[in-house]
Amino acid sequence: MHHGTDRNPQQPFLTPEERAAIDRGRWFSALSPSLRHDIFRLGTVTRYAHGDLIVEQGELAQHWFACASGAIRFRRTSPAGKLVTLAYVEPGIWVGEAEVLHSGPNTYDAHAHGRTTVLGVAEAVFRQLLREHTEFGEALLTLQARRMRFLYWMMEDMATLPLRARLAKHLLHLMRRFGPRHVPPGDEVPLGIVLVQDELAQLLGCSRQRVNVELKSMEREGVIRMAQRGIIVRQREQLETIAQQET
Repeated sequence: MHHGTDRNPQQPFLTPEERAAIDRGRWFSALSPSLRHDIFRLGTVTRYAHGDLIVEQGELAQHWFACASGAIRFRRTSPAGKLVTLAYVEPGIWVGEAEVLHSGPNTYDAHAHGRTTVLGVAEAVFRQLLREHTEFGEALLTLQARRMRFLYWMMEDMATLPLRARLAKHLLHLMRRFGPRHVPPGDEVPLGIVLVQDELAQLLGCSRQRVNVELKSMEREGVIRMAQRGIIVRQREQLETIAQQET
């Protein structure tokens, strides 16, 4: 991973909030206490400013890593030179195991989105964990299986849902991952991450103009509100209804 902007000469540590964010991740929380302890003990903490490069496409993958705070944006440059945003991941999500296991190059760029903390596990340590914890290999297979299932769901949505439904579904997905954890019923819910319409369009595989039309339509209907600090969900149930419309 690339060096962050933390100028502290001491090795930085995770804050209690950052550690808790990783610990409550669905996949990570299912690991044994001893394996979780070793990952925390052997990992390296790096802090990044908004836009800082974390890993670079084409460079040899050397770390398996998790977002501990902030967000990580993944992009890929196609052979034709087109830059495409692939995903944003929230605290608690681990990435990079396929590239480390394959001993190959990174297949994407990863940048910090906002002030971001990353816990990285070097390749040698990653393989040490595989040797010392018999459960780790099966757990990584489970992690990969979940990624494949999510990919299949995305492909199915692309084939069966109109853009309006896919946009609503993606807004709900981002809200659950980045929005506040506890919101009183009926309250407006901020998306929790600020994305420009070009990035939303790339995530959905369509043009910015089409995304703009659908967002304005949802805003007129009172389902969402466009604010300076991002999209606000005003009627969550209505957004869920839109997400289920297949025609």
